[in-house]
Amino acid sequence: MRVDDFDFLLPEELIAVDPIEPRDASRMLCVSPRKEPTIKDQNFRDLLTLLNPGDCLVFNDTKVIPAHITGLRIRGENAASIQFNLNRPLPDGSWSAFAKPAKKLKEGDLVQFNDDVKAHIVSKKDRGEVILSFDVKNADLFDIFSQIGSTPLPPYIASKRRAEDLDVNRYQTVFADKPGAVAAPTAGLHFTNDFIEQLKAKGVIITYVTLHVGGGTFLPVAVEDTKDHHMHAEYAILTDKTAQIINATKADGKRVIATGTTALRVLESAAQKDMMKPFEGDTDIFIEPGYQFKCVDALITNFHLPRSTLFMLVSALCGTDLMKEAYAHAIAEKYRFFSYGDACFLER
Repeated sequence: MRVDDFDFLLPEELIAVDPIEPRDASRMLCVSPRKEPTIKDQNFRDLLTLLNPGDCLVFNDTKVIPAHITGLRIRGENAASIQFNLNRPLPDGSWSAFAKPAKKLKEGDLVQFNDDVKAHIVSKKDRGEVILSFDVKNADLFDIFSQIGSTPLPPYIASKRRAEDLDVNRYQTVFADKPGAVAAPTAGLHFTNDFIEQLKAKGVIITYVTLHVGGGTFLPVAVEDTKDHHMHAEYAILTDKTAQIINATKADGKRVIATGTTALRVLESAAQKDMMKPFEGDTDIFIEPGYQFKCVDALITNFHLPRSTLFMLVSALCGTDLMKEAYAHAIAEKYRFFSYGDACFLER
């Protein structure tokens, strides 16, 4: 498919730069392709009426680490300030990161972050990606990142303002548990602990998967045809307990609702025909129109970038024409877009 088929014009003023308060006060666009396709304006807390007892709501419990770090490249007498957005850990203990400006780096360069923390550039890859090897002994790198790093805001926010103290809390879900993400699973940002308890009291089943969101989620699609796109890999876990809960939900004829495209990608990576199996490892699943869903019945998500793999994913779920119509409606009604923006409830 042509990537241009997933393009649309988004007014810049609709990009949400700051979070709304409280978390669950956002608007929510509900889209259903069943029978007569519908597009309906609602509020996020209306989710309580849209979910039924026995439905299973799946959260991604990854935790965002302070992945934006700045250091000095030391080369002889010369030094240059370099910003890094950590991407993902590698099996040998090194880290993939996106550097800016990457052109000032070469293999073997030393980067000093503070008096105690330094790293070497192991290699350079395409699109600003580098491999960093940290020279630290017997230390937890996540602890080190908390000392030298800050909240890794998405580029469309970071280009407009610096990370602030409020982002430490608001760019993190209330159920974040397992450190490793360098971007938030933003559909989960709308939930409060109180609202989750109300859903449970109604009989909605809550379970968790883990997908450590990587920086590759923000990379633009650089090809003209989707068949030439290679999806970035991210580490994911779906436990045996979660697999059993989802299988029981399906057996009861109830729905599985993914909170976010990250949770959806884990579920579809682990699903085998009509049975959910435990899963642990990298997933690079790429979902575009024509994909046959094996598990997910509905999706809670935010609004996505033009020409992005995530807009392709929601188009696969609801149909490209309907999603284009829904996004045109959202733009006309001035919904707030992207990570700190409003929500969608999309039925398959």
